[in-house]
Amino acid sequence: MSCDQLTEHRLSLSAVCNTSNTELESLFEELVMNGIVHKYPAVSLSSFKGDTSLAGCDVIRWNNDPNPTLGDVRQAVRDCCVLPMLSREIHQSSPIVRSVLIAGVHGSGKHTLANAVCTELGATLFDLTSANIVGKYPGKSGLTMLLHLVNKVARLLQPSVIFIEDAEKTFMKKVPKTDKTDPKRLKKDLPKLVKAIAPTDRILLLGISCCPWDCDQKSLTATYGKIIVIPRPDYASLYHIWNDLLFQYSGLSRKFDVSTLAKLSDGYSVGTIIKVLQEVMTCKRVLQLTIRPLMHVEILNTLARHDPVYKEEEEAFNQWYSRTPLGRRKQKALDAEEERRILENEKHSVTK
Repeated sequence: MSCDQLTEHRLSLSAVCNTSNTELESLFEELVMNGIVHKYPAVSLSSFKGDTSLAGCDVIRWNNDPNPTLGDVRQAVRDCCVLPMLSREIHQSSPIVRSVLIAGVHGSGKHTLANAVCTELGATLFDLTSANIVGKYPGKSGLTMLLHLVNKVARLLQPSVIFIEDAEKTFMKKVPKTDKTDPKRLKKDLPKLVKAIAPTDRILLLGISCCPWDCDQKSLTATYGKIIVIPRPDYASLYHIWNDLLFQYSGLSRKFDVSTLAKLSDGYSVGTIIKVLQEVMTCKRVLQLTIRPLMHVEILNTLARHDPVYKEEEEAFNQWYSRTPLGRRKQKALDAEEERRILENEKHSVTK
């Protein structure tokens, strides 16, 4: 968040509450000094690359459930996290979304989406990740004070995003001995914090996770009302990503075949693709593009040194989501729709 945006928040919101400017600034400064409130990279939501599925309607017509694409994820994040909190008027007329969990494999773009939500809203970010609050505000009284400060300042500097990385760790059944961050510290208080968010509050709890099944599922799904799973990039998204990343280099031939890379990189995450390009397109290599054209083998050799998203890992996310309340409701709706179509077909056959 920029200094101008923070100043605007302070002037507009402190004027309508009992907290004075001096008190608000002192509370805000304390959270900044302790690293609870910190800057985030300015990232637009459009920087999360990926195409929307254009064949989704046809797939539904064939009685199948279309697989989501990265473009669908971007739209879901916009609908759940950004649009409802853009203004007080929109927020009051939108369905209440208090908490969202974004799940996906390493390198799928979870941090990019979290930063994009904050950037699009110009929000104040409160980082309650266990690794960030370890050793800060110790003891039960210290935790009470921390949550009191976050609750108070978040309401004064709306819109606010309360961010938690590795969201599943908060509700782990058994913490590994090697983990010294006390991840279960917020286990009892986090659900209360979410419930305390009033319909008029533009406050969002945003968690990200790469292993959402490694915890007590009842507590996790009770805390996070919406769940967005980032799928493996499909061909259209991979083509879009490679095209955008490669053709930012002016020395690259416009005839470079991107479709080949999109096919051969199937199964790799967006983060891996970006890392591969950073390794290949060094400053020296970029300067040589006009005299030594880029070859596919350069990228593919580097790509082969990285692990793809294995089918077992992708299947683990699908199975986990199918067992969540949202997944069960979705399956129930699909079953009801299929039953309706069967009845309609039987009715038409009897009529004929």
